[in-house]
Amino acid sequence: MAATSAPAARSSTAVGAPAERREGPEKVTGRARYAAEHHLPGRAHAWPVTAAVARGRVRSVDAARALELPGVIAVLTHHNAPRLAEPDDPMLWVLQDDRVPHHGAFVALVVAEDLETARAGAAEVRVVYAAEAHDVVLRADHPGVYEPEQANAGYPARREQGDPEDAFAESTVRVDARYRVPPLHNHPMEPHSSTARFDGDRLLVHTSSQGTTAVRAMLATAFGMPEERITVGAEHVGGGFGSKGTPRPDVVLAALAARHTGRPVTVALHRRMLPFVTGHRAPTLHRVRLGAGADGRLTGVLHEVTTHTSRTKEFVEQAAVPARVMYAAPHRLTVHRAVALDVPVPSWMRAPGEAPGMYALESAMDELADELGMDPIELRIANEPDTEPDSGRPFSSRHLVECLREGAHRFRWSREATREGPRLVGQGVAAATYPVGVRPSTAVALALPDGTFTVRTNATDIGTGARTVLAQIAADALGVPLERVRTEIGSTELPPAPLAGGSSGSSSWGWSVHGACTRLAAALAVHTGPLPPEGLSAEADTTGRADAESPYARHAFGAHFAEVAVDTVTGETRVRRLLGMYAAGRILNARTARSQFVGGMTMGLGMALTEGSTLDPAFGDFAECDLAMYHVPAHADVPDIEAHWIDEEDPHVNPMGSKGIGEIGIVGTAAAIGNAVRRATGVRFRELPLTPDKVRAGLRTAAR
Repeated sequence: MAATSAPAARSSTAVGAPAERREGPEKVTGRARYAAEHHLPGRAHAWPVTAAVARGRVRSVDAARALELPGVIAVLTHHNAPRLAEPDDPMLWVLQDDRVPHHGAFVALVVAEDLETARAGAAEVRVVYAAEAHDVVLRADHPGVYEPEQANAGYPARREQGDPEDAFAESTVRVDARYRVPPLHNHPMEPHSSTARFDGDRLLVHTSSQGTTAVRAMLATAFGMPEERITVGAEHVGGGFGSKGTPRPDVVLAALAARHTGRPVTVALHRRMLPFVTGHRAPTLHRVRLGAGADGRLTGVLHEVTTHTSRTKEFVEQAAVPARVMYAAPHRLTVHRAVALDVPVPSWMRAPGEAPGMYALESAMDELADELGMDPIELRIANEPDTEPDSGRPFSSRHLVECLREGAHRFRWSREATREGPRLVGQGVAAATYPVGVRPSTAVALALPDGTFTVRTNATDIGTGARTVLAQIAADALGVPLERVRTEIGSTELPPAPLAGGSSGSSSWGWSVHGACTRLAAALAVHTGPLPPEGLSAEADTTGRADAESPYARHAFGAHFAEVAVDTVTGETRVRRLLGMYAAGRILNARTARSQFVGGMTMGLGMALTEGSTLDPAFGDFAECDLAMYHVPAHADVPDIEAHWIDEEDPHVNPMGSKGIGEIGIVGTAAAIGNAVRRATGVRFRELPLTPDKVRAGLRTAAR
């Protein structure tokens, strides 16, 4: 099967061509407007006051000094804020009662003429608490540990096949290892922001969200308004990584303040607030047991995960689920356990479940290869399943072996470690997978008398190039040059579409766009005479098809390769090279696809080496809550990174043959880097991130 990193020369109209992002010039010149940049007449700004205790009640709020500041308009608390109907998500029921569920929860909101005055006013608000005992420490033997019915995305928390305990005990070769992934934070470039105003009986909102349809539905419930009287727009969104996948408190606060003051109000959250109110990747404690024969064939796979959730709302990271997909083994156990603590509600972060789960599983596979004295690539290939292990369904397409083989060739794979003075150099490999999601979507395509076309759907471009890709799909279906197609997205005034998340956006929106444009092309083929002034339109709704149960197991796959140099004096690990090889369906745009793959791999590098957060047991807050303390990779950390893909087209997903690509890039990267460190140093580290202190201590211990 052919592999490529860019398609051969093709028409700029063609799906797959490396078309430039349509909104690029607007973004680099500053013309693109984000949620906090809508300068409406009379606009005010608001700044939240956050809780200083980890659990308890607000005993009193003294806003007198804040209200004395020139320019302060109002201070909202649970005493005077407009009343809301309780939404499904309790995190959105802000300023409605005196409960403090976790450190950093919002307890007041200062509204002022400008941002600086609002922030100064918030500093003058005095809050007295009735603090209660709290617990934020996750451990596997916590007395409150329980087994939920489901993990995130509706997966059963437990799956058991055969007799895994006995199979493991009787295996010729065994690995029993524990791994830890700390709390991680999304930190998009654009912090969560919203601007809201009431215009008579209508509510108009600009918000930084991955899906405005859900925001409108939530606001309608909370404010007791019909959805048709609410318009929510998200024309440009500066990243989200899952943290903007559901409505967040900023949009509720902006609407509350707008209703209270009668003026447009912008709420732009400070980056230090984000870890507490916009979700985080929960820490995960893993125990992975692998049993195999002398030939490397797995006999038992057991993956147990313990994570924390909030007392306010249950969210369980589905980190054991990838073990149900990856490798053939007759006996299997995957189980999730949770501990409810006084922590902010965990939520989606790029590849929830797969990112931490595959770190543990792929690290354990590397350990098994060491025990067997076997090449880790050959071990994975030896355990390639014929059908999905969990369900028994055939794969719609699965080219993991090709990714491993081709990736190894391109990377110049070697199991040999070398030494360069004080630096130890080694390579690592890991597999990757991500489920294919497709959701119902609607779209309208319009042909205009001037020969141009407009496609409308409420998709959201969070920096992924969705506008461009949808235009390519439309142009391809219509058989016209790309420059003749215009896309309108990012508003609830457009045909409904699902959120940008779960690597399902382009596959879902694209299906409806393809359908509408195919129908429009057919209508144009039989149309005679000039088009009417309003044009000719066609629409498509994929409900009943996109959400129909498939007889196939649909996943994307990939292989990650890493080369590291570990300094034996300082303990610093430098990634010299990263390479990802993917089988992710038909690539819709080579340029934006590579950007997504590389972005995910860079995020995986951060997960492996620099990113990690700590919950302070005394105060209940995240110690690393901004980019000065929470270290994301910079350009200098990624010297050589490549993304390539197999020429795969999957007809069982959608008419384009595409799969999602936004998340698979992060999935195996941390494991590949960890495995490379093991190959270089001979020491296995099982707790992320691999910071110099941990590596140096491990090297010293091994040298004794």
